[in-house]
Amino acid sequence: MTEQLKMVDVKHYLEEDIGSGDITAAIIPESTIAEADVVTREDMVLCGQWWFDKVFNSLDAGVKIDWLVAEGESVGKNTVLCKLSGAARGLLTGERTALNLLQTLSATATVARQYADAVSGTGCKVLDTRKTIPGLRNAQKYAVACGGCYNHRIGLYDGVLIKENHIIAAGSIANAIRSVRELTSVPVEVEVESLREFQEAVAAKPDRIMLDNFSFEELVAAVKLNAGAIELEASGNIDLDNIRVVAETGVDYISIGALTKHVRAVDLSMRIKLVH
Repeated sequence: MTEQLKMVDVKHYLEEDIGSGDITAAIIPESTIAEADVVTREDMVLCGQWWFDKVFNSLDAGVKIDWLVAEGESVGKNTVLCKLSGAARGLLTGERTALNLLQTLSATATVARQYADAVSGTGCKVLDTRKTIPGLRNAQKYAVACGGCYNHRIGLYDGVLIKENHIIAAGSIANAIRSVRELTSVPVEVEVESLREFQEAVAAKPDRIMLDNFSFEELVAAVKLNAGAIELEASGNIDLDNIRVVAETGVDYISIGALTKHVRAVDLSMRIKLVH
C-alpha cells in the first residue's frame, strides 16, 4: 500500500512554482556549484524523502542527496536531515517545492506518531480520513502510515461508507446496505449516531460500523452488544487528550481527521554555500 501511494509524479508541484522559468535563479551562472544542508528547527518524524529527491532529480539529474536521517525516524530540533550538492541553479529552483512537500509530509507523520503512541498496547488502530489537502491525498496517506497509523479507504472507489444522507436517501440502514451489496464486493461500512441505529446496523451485517460522536458510556454499551461480531470504529470529538480512553472501550478502530486536516508544517530550512 505505501509504495503504491508514494509513486506519483511531482511534475505538477514544480509547474505551479516555476511556470515559464525561474527568473531569479537565472542570475546565477550555470557553472556555479553549491552545497546545502536541510535542518529541522523542531522535533519531528521525517517523511517525504522520495518526493524531496524526485523534485531535485526532475530538475537536474546531477544533484546528489545524502540523507543522514531515515524515513520514519524521530529526530530533535536542529538536526541536519540531509546534504545536497550540485548546480546552484537546480538547488535554488527546487528548494521551495522540495521543502514544501517535506515539511508537510513530515508534519503529517509527526502527528500520526503522536496518535499511534497514545493508543499503544490497546490493540486499537488509528485511521486517517478523506479530509486531506487537495492534491496531496496519496502523499498524506503514505505519511500517516509512515507515522505508525493506518489508512482508511483512499477515496470513494475502494470502500463504502454509508452516512446519514445516504441512509435518508435509501430509506433505511438495511436498504442502503442491501443495495450496495448488490453493486460491489468492496468492504461496506455504515455510520450510526445512536444505539438504536447501531442495533439496526448490526442486524444488516455490514463489514464495519462507525460509531459517530458516541459518549463513553454508549461506546462501552455498543462494544458489549456487538460481542466482537462486527468491526467497530469510533469517530468524532476524539483527540490526543481522550483517545486512549476511547481505545480502551474495546473498539477496533478510531478515525481521526486531524491526522491530515489540522497539520502545521514542520519548520525546516535549507542553507546553501557556494563551492565554485
